Amino acid sequence: MIRRAAAALILSFASPVLAEDFQLGFPLDCTLGQDCYIQQYMDRDPGQGFRDYRCAGLSYDGHKGTDIALPSTAAMQAGVTVHAAAAGVVIGRRDGMADGAPLTEMNSRECGNGVVIDHGDGWESQYCHMKRGSVAVTEGQQIATGEALGQVGQSGKAAFPHLHLSLRRNGQPVDPFAPAENLSCSEASTKTLWKDTPPYRPGGLIALGFSDRIPAYATIKAGQADTRPLPSTAPALVVFGFSYGTQADDVLRLKLIGPEGVVVQKDVHLDRAQAQSFRAIGKKRQAELWPAGEYKGTATLLRGGAVIDRRSGTLTVR
Repeated sequence: MIRRAAAALILSFASPVLAEDFQLGFPLDCTLGQDCYIQQYMDRDPGQGFRDYRCAGLSYDGHKGTDIALPSTAAMQAGVTVHAAAAGVVIGRRDGMADGAPLTEMNSRECGNGVVIDHGDGWESQYCHMKRGSVAVTEGQQIATGEALGQVGQSGKAAFPHLHLSLRRNGQPVDPFAPAENLSCSEASTKTLWKDTPPYRPGGLIALGFSDRIPAYATIKAGQADTRPLPSTAPALVVFGFSYGTQADDVLRLKLIGPEGVVVQKDVHLDRAQAQSFRAIGKKRQAELWPAGEYKGTATLLRGGAVIDRRSGTLTVR
């Protein structure tokens, strides 16, 4: 069984005595903004609301760690290695739980498959939701910084493939992005526990893709919705954007340009905050065939008129 803090633990931000030489390495074999992203940060609101360390909403009430997500279950199945963020001794591990099992079957094992490492001086890190059969360490094993622990999965209470990384000192949760009690809400002035602090992104685009119909959400999350290339006989041309951390009043601007000009474009206004969502626009085929050649699609996420993220790609029609 994985040792973890009691469920009744009250989220406290009394600042611990921080070891100046304790630092974390990035725990995944991926590049943020390319093939992984931070879906949620630690909740820094001690009440019933929630806020991340930048005093924004990329968290949820009571969240005690950092969620680093993969873009699809296909990426999870391909395999992404989880590394130890710091050296220490394995004091807990679990494997054997299925990935993507119904949340009702957790039986107080929300972490799923995972590892707990004791770093000494009261520090512990915990790695949750790892892929079944991938945990590669044993209890009592000495671990070096960067050593492989297993792979990212979707075991336990996980709605999408990701690593939940928790950091504790003397049993109390610590935010590695802003370990001090008082938040500055500014990335530039915040002292972190990272060797190389991952840049903050307040939401963004996970993927851009093309299809001949509006894809099912499950297909998008599986990484199977992008059907390039398409034939000139396709019943429709569709461009979609898959996003995370969106807020009410955000705008997703979608556009598809073909050899003869704009095929379709639209500003999609989002009416509520969502951890993940997708929007798609398209045009049905009117003529006998679509013009053959290269088409360019773009997805731009805007907040308050400012660009949060942008993705582009090309579609070949034959």
